[in-house]
Amino acid sequence: MTQQVKIALIYGSTREGRFCDTVVRWASEEIAKRAEFALDLIDPATLALPDRHERKTGAAVTTLRQRLGLADAFIIVTPEYNRGYPAALKFLIDSVHDQWQAKPVAFISYGGISGGLRAVEQLRLVFAELHAVTIRDCVSFSNYWEQFDTTGKLLAPERASKPMAVLLARLHWWATALRDARTVTPYAEVVA
Repeated sequence: MTQQVKIALIYGSTREGRFCDTVVRWASEEIAKRAEFALDLIDPATLALPDRHERKTGAAVTTLRQRLGLADAFIIVTPEYNRGYPAALKFLIDSVHDQWQAKPVAFISYGGISGGLRAVEQLRLVFAELHAVTIRDCVSFSNYWEQFDTTGKLLAPERASKPMAVLLARLHWWATALRDARTVTPYAEVVA
């Protein structure tokens, strides 16, 4: 039996009444259908992260670093706010560094007409700077309020389940390949 890929599924929003919970719940259910994954849900709203970056690392950031360090891959669930991604997500990303390196990052986005894709494009630049590999395939919910019923179920689940299956297949490939590569040569040892 092959080793499970550990996915950290990260909430991108901390807003009160956020829709992110609905999308994360759907994504978690899709991931749970596949035995090759182990899932860790990371919600910045419950992490008690500090209000600003501190010189001395506190307990919440230390815990975040440990959890992200154990992950083989990441899925970010992000809304698009004013053509960008939320500040809470940026703070979480910038609170760690080495834990992102040489690992794949996939995106599930939601928003208005663009479905959150403008936020994803910005996040791709951020993760490139952190030496992470972003997966081209993503899941996007445009006009998300029309995609889900009042109980949080998708009205047309096949429209999202197919791209999610592709995302997970690609994420698994990259996570396994990069985990194997990091085992042979730790990324910190790759210097010019």
